[in-house]
Amino acid sequence: MKMKSIWMSWIMLLVSALAFADDTPPDALVKANASEVLAIIKKDKDIQAGNKEKIRDLVEAKVLPHFDFARMTRLAVGRFWRQATPAQQQTLVDEFRSLLVRTYSASLTAYKDQKIEYKPLKMAPGDTEVVVKTVVLQPGGQPIPIDYGMEKTPGGWKVYDITVDGVSLVVNYRSSFAQEIQQGGIEQLIHTLHQKNATIGLEAKKH
Repeated sequence: MKMKSIWMSWIMLLVSALAFADDTPPDALVKANASEVLAIIKKDKDIQAGNKEKIRDLVEAKVLPHFDFARMTRLAVGRFWRQATPAQQQTLVDEFRSLLVRTYSASLTAYKDQKIEYKPLKMAPGDTEVVVKTVVLQPGGQPIPIDYGMEKTPGGWKVYDITVDGVSLVVNYRSSFAQEIQQGGIEQLIHTLHQKNATIGLEAKKH
């Protein structure tokens, strides 16, 4: 339940930012949209009931535009990235994106009145990378710090890493990715990601 709450909060905090100007501070994007998305989740009975299609549509439309999956994948693959051909790199990005989307879509229904506390943003003029710090307050549970590594791109601020309770998402994946590549090269990692996505997809259809 802890991880479901974490990733539900990730989705909840980072949607609908396209309505804001590109120069809007990253923490303002997070704060301004959290209340709106919470209201949607509370009112949408289909999402609460686990409607997979509606959840995926929400994630595709509202979440994906605000993440730099290319950079996330590059960071997760680490030093092996240069070993991959351009075609392999694109496939890795596509598979990693699918894995994250499928995983986090499944956790969207885990909202149970969690609240978000926002920490003051440390940002100097001209900064193009910042960390937006938040804390998820869970009724009857320990607070969970969640930090968002964000970069300013021509398309606005985008997330390239998430650190949950001190553990970086990309660093966490880097370890398992490295094992796959060392055992069978880039193609084995691609195959493993594809198989995971296929398995998650089949499980989703059963529910």
